[in-house]
Amino acid sequence: MIEEKGGKRKPVILVTNDDGYKAAGIKALVEMVKPFGRVVVVAPEEAQSGMSHAITIKNPLRLSEKSSEDDVSFYTVNGTPVDCVKLAMSQLFSKRLPDLVVSGINHGSNSSISIIYSGTMAAAVEGCLYGVPSIGFSLLDYSEFPDFSGAIEYGRVIVEKVLTEGLSAGCCLNVNVPVLPLNSIKGIRFARQNRGTWREEFEKRTDPRGEDYYWLTGYFHNDEPNATDTDEYWLKEGYVSIVPIQIDLTNYKELQRLKSWSLEDINLSHAEKNK
Repeated sequence: MIEEKGGKRKPVILVTNDDGYKAAGIKALVEMVKPFGRVVVVAPEEAQSGMSHAITIKNPLRLSEKSSEDDVSFYTVNGTPVDCVKLAMSQLFSKRLPDLVVSGINHGSNSSISIIYSGTMAAAVEGCLYGVPSIGFSLLDYSEFPDFSGAIEYGRVIVEKVLTEGLSAGCCLNVNVPVLPLNSIKGIRFARQNRGTWREEFEKRTDPRGEDYYWLTGYFHNDEPNATDTDEYWLKEGYVSIVPIQIDLTNYKELQRLKSWSLEDINLSHAEKNK
């Protein structure tokens, strides 16, 4: 359990990711948030990219402390990003929730439809479910040694603002940073999520034993390439994009249309249901 230290209480920030505790991105994220308070890292033991909001239900989970010094405590979990947040809230923050949850910095984009597959953003959404302001950070760089300096500097601006202003209930932020040197990033833009899809293709291969298997490939298709108010647009223009994400997935416009079907008053008898 995280104990409060003497003196004025510093903000406590929970850090997690989906690339695993050894990833360079989580080290950059710790560097980003350290100036703002005490940092508690709870990250997966192994990479968990693409796990979305998966939780572990068939295997026991283990929370292992790796180190604790200089206001940074480091733990690992043998599970998913959402497992990390759930275990942290249950075991480390049972008396008092953290002031902020941050997830990332992801190696690669989580703009547009990628958010629904992202373990990075699922961890942020899970923090949001606990009522804690939460942010997911991603850098549009898939290289082995990405430059996180732009994400760190712009991320600090965003973190400071969220700690000061807070976020609405049921909302978290999806922050994506373009692959540009720090001095080439033009600024920050608020945006909506771009409509697009991943067009999956499965490449058929044969293993040394003669058995067929399939390797996922594919590409991103932008459904609205001419839109000028989306995360994809602003990222291409050289800006950091911020999309506010809500937990409520209800399509309220469609809900009103469905009510015109007049099904709500239908109550079939048991006999009729089983004819």
